[in-house]
Amino acid sequence: MLERFKVPEHARVYVPVEQARRATEQIFESVGLSGEDAALAADVLITNDLRGVESHGVSNMLRTYVAGYRAGTLNPRPGFTITRETATTAVIDGGGGLGVHVAPRAMDVAIAKAQVSGLGAVCVFNVGHMGGSGYHAMRALPHDMIGVAMSSSGPPSVLPTGGAVTRLGTNPLAWAAPAGAMPPFVLDMGTSQVAQNKMRLAKRVGAMVEPGWIAAADGSPIMERVPVPDTWMLLPLGGTREQGSHKGYGLASVVDIMCSTLTGLGPGFLALVPGFHMLAYRIDAFVDVPQFKHDMDAFLRGMLETPTAPGVDRVVYPGLLEAEEVPRRLAEGIPYHTEVVEWFGTVAKEQGLRFDFV
Repeated sequence: MLERFKVPEHARVYVPVEQARRATEQIFESVGLSGEDAALAADVLITNDLRGVESHGVSNMLRTYVAGYRAGTLNPRPGFTITRETATTAVIDGGGGLGVHVAPRAMDVAIAKAQVSGLGAVCVFNVGHMGGSGYHAMRALPHDMIGVAMSSSGPPSVLPTGGAVTRLGTNPLAWAAPAGAMPPFVLDMGTSQVAQNKMRLAKRVGAMVEPGWIAAADGSPIMERVPVPDTWMLLPLGGTREQGSHKGYGLASVVDIMCSTLTGLGPGFLALVPGFHMLAYRIDAFVDVPQFKHDMDAFLRGMLETPTAPGVDRVVYPGLLEAEEVPRRLAEGIPYHTEVVEWFGTVAKEQGLRFDFV
């Protein structure tokens, strides 16, 4: 995550990881989740915070989820029903539950099918926000599998290239592949130029919006640095046609096809609700696992050993910075904004909970 989105040093409160985890579990339980679902949902958010993916951690997402439960738009005790199935595929009705704890279970179904058949593919409908696709893709790693997770994003917020009306969600996707000695490769990205949640972070910390991130009301890309405006539309990855936004537009369309149309929800901009698509590849169905991991290590080291351009400290690969962040935050605590800590205190009073951050 770019430095501009991180909590400024003067506003940081370092909360021990287990305190943050227990508080998050209590909040989920207070809005009706079972202990098992609360623990799983909290693990998704805390894992994102540990990895520095704060746009999909506690700070941004927990209050949104609490609001959804209070409004009755999320089902705290959802069913989990397979409505269509083959040896390698399944379609799952998420029962109106939050995707943060439905998606890991859907990935587990894909993994179980891959263990038998080499591949597993699962679609999910009737479900809430996924909560960061990287966590779910990484669920395949301990099984010596490659994991893929993607989600359409409900109401459209992203313009197609050249458009003046939003037609796409931020439509995130993630790929996770294990290695041997090296931290795993984890590509976790949205298909918009900037994540919608990062715009909220930018607003909170006072960060500027870069040229080509968002568009004005008529669809024209804003090509100067500006504070976060009151109203904006996101541009697809690439920003402008000249910078390759047609590629981001295409990737977002693929996610919509796999998560909305293939799932039976219809075109994403008409469905207005998210859908998921999960894949698991059993590596030894294609190549011996030791060889794969050896070659992954060579590939990833090759990226790190790439000579750098002037002014660049080092070349990294997707997932490395996040893996490096985990031990720091385990030791120091998770740096939450003072406003986030205040919100925890407010929701504790509202829900009749007791927890303290030290």
